[in-house]
Amino acid sequence: MKSGHQHPPQLAPEHWCAESKDGVAVLHVPGLNGRARIFDVDASLLVDVPPQVEGGWLELTVEFDGKRQWSRRIPAHNPGQTDGLEYHQRVRLEAEQGLRIRAVAAVKGGRVRWLVIEAREER
Repeated sequence: MKSGHQHPPQLAPEHWCAESKDGVAVLHVPGLNGRARIFDVDASLLVDVPPQVEGGWLELTVEFDGKRQWSRRIPAHNPGQTDGLEYHQRVRLEAEQGLRIRAVAAVKGGRVRWLVIEAREER
């Protein structure tokens, strides 16, 4: 005899990712009916720094739904290697609420190797 009690199916945690090599990455986390969700949002910038750089810098700006959340500019380090910046934020989305995340990189005296935004659902 089967029980009349059923458990809802366990869904895998959501993982969204956007990558760019041109300095601008945009990630859309769609709204979901029926439940609130918590995401760990990370933005990572990796820059190639030339061996002979003077006065170089790198900058990362992160926006949620068009509003600036964070921005930082630092001097470029590690001539002839790479340098980077990272951002982390935990965000709660209510049922049906989506989120548009935009990361913008700027570089003086170097080159963007990659820019990545990830949103991982916490469970």
